[in-house]
Amino acid sequence: MKVILASQSPRRQELLKRLFSEFEIIPSDIDETIPEDIGAEFAPVFLAAEKALHISEKYPNDLVVAADTIVVLDGEILGKPMDNEDAKNMLTKLSGNTHKVITGCCIRLGEDCCTFSEESLVTFFPLTEEEIDAYIASGATAGKAGAYGIQDQAALFVERIDGDFYNIVGLPIARLSREIKYMLSE
Repeated sequence: MKVILASQSPRRQELLKRLFSEFEIIPSDIDETIPEDIGAEFAPVFLAAEKALHISEKYPNDLVVAADTIVVLDGEILGKPMDNEDAKNMLTKLSGNTHKVITGCCIRLGEDCCTFSEESLVTFFPLTEEEIDAYIASGATAGKAGAYGIQDQAALFVERIDGDFYNIVGLPIARLSREIKYMLSE
């Protein structure tokens, strides 16, 4: 049995190395459109499950790990910004507010499947327009839910965290470890 990470996220790869010295990276190429009847809180688990299923159909004898992370502010999903203007709008909304970061995970081994989500609360200090513009100019907003990565310069925006830091980075590694151990022990 090999381990497959269904993600090309460098952050998820780095975190999964804490559990497995060797694993393959096979990104799932699925349509990430969230059906309208799925609430924001359940969207990341839905997408993680779709990603894992897509890969496990091709590799049914291997352990597949998939994840999806979203940022939610007042019930609105702040996905990956489409452009710098979108990033600025997101960071302006997050400024001085508390938002949720939810990572949905799915682990599959053949027909066995485990899904879960982890939620962390992040409070940003009020941000100046100059801080937001400088962060956007750094290029760090691209491909990141909510237009920020807590592991980079955006760490300076954070007033408080309630929950798992690694969940905010994109993979709640401690919980994932326990879920994998439980699945493999059955």
